[in-house]
Amino acid sequence: MKPRLPELPQVWREAIEELWRRRLRTLLTLLGLIFGVGAIVAMQAVGEGSRREALKLVEGLGLHNLIAEARPQDDATLRENRARSLGLTLSDAQAALQVVPGAERFAAEKRIRTYSVFSDHAGSDAQASGVSPDWFELSSLQLAKGRALTAGDDAALASVAVLGHQAAASLFPGRDPVGQLLKVNHVWLEVVGVLADRDLGKRDFEGVQLGSESNRVFVPLASAQARFRFQPREDPIDRFLLRLDTPDKLAAGAGVLSAVLDQRHAGVADYQLVVPQQLFQQHQKTQRIFQVVMGAIAGVSLLVGGIGIMNIMLANVLERRREIGLLRALGARRNDVVAQFLREASVICIAGALLGLLFGAVLAYLIAAFAGWQVAWAPLPVLLSAGFCALVGLAFGVYPARQAAQLDPIAALRQE
Repeated sequence: MKPRLPELPQVWREAIEELWRRRLRTLLTLLGLIFGVGAIVAMQAVGEGSRREALKLVEGLGLHNLIAEARPQDDATLRENRARSLGLTLSDAQAALQVVPGAERFAAEKRIRTYSVFSDHAGSDAQASGVSPDWFELSSLQLAKGRALTAGDDAALASVAVLGHQAAASLFPGRDPVGQLLKVNHVWLEVVGVLADRDLGKRDFEGVQLGSESNRVFVPLASAQARFRFQPREDPIDRFLLRLDTPDKLAAGAGVLSAVLDQRHAGVADYQLVVPQQLFQQHQKTQRIFQVVMGAIAGVSLLVGGIGIMNIMLANVLERRREIGLLRALGARRNDVVAQFLREASVICIAGALLGLLFGAVLAYLIAAFAGWQVAWAPLPVLLSAGFCALVGLAFGVYPARQAAQLDPIAALRQE
């Protein structure tokens, strides 16, 4: 059954009908183009989505930040190391602020061993942390309600707290948490603010934990150190963020910070440094490897598709020698014959590009689903991939079209 093509010009209808008569051969030729375009589209969509997601995750850590974290240690190692190092301290952060090039300010966090969090309305499995006043800004955390913790809260050892959005929802269901009281372990706190929901989509990035702020209770760092109990050998702080004025200084700053901490800790490796910008660059390297592999697959598929177009066109020329001879005898010019075969090649290219776009979209979402990545669409690369497919097909269709045009009409008509 022929496809119905009532609105197309006659010459294009003839090209489609000719390919339809050899539809199995045409379909096999299309497969290379479909896989090639699909691979390019999927590579672009997944690559762009992964880049945007990585940038969003790194922004949560702070693109201008250097992060120093206390390294987890077992009891025996901790006992041995404490003979030479006090662990990560506020003094380390203050020393870094003085010597690291471009350092503007810092913020510190100390996690509280939390065994009980509840309000008059409900309980929660939230964890608690003591943080310095600049913690929210340096961590790119936004407030949905109320206010952040201030230097005044820290100086006054105020019994106040800022809740993550998940902790607020579980402790005060259907109520405004600001102004309410909650109890963390044995300490009563007044809620002064609630953080906005920051949907990062992942819990970690390149091994760095993310998103824990959503189910956390934040209290002033000085209040935490004064009101809660800590183990004698614990690090005074668990980590600090050091904000630099420009990302260009991060690499040099990381080297200086490492040297400072190494000297202050007497060479004890009880800390680790995290540079969010380097994590992003490492992630981009991984993505580039993926793109190179997918690009190679796409290139081979398009090459196979182009050779397939040349093959089907040459086969059509051989099978239609008498038809071509008759057209030439009736007055058709060589350019008319070339145009006829190029139209057939164009139909294959357009069909391959359209089906390839559809296949690429499906492939992109399948890859994203299995790999846990995001998909993002940029119109220009998608259009360029379709256009490149058309150019490949036409380039491989020129030779068979010229071969058809050069046939001797008399010899072609004599052939049985």
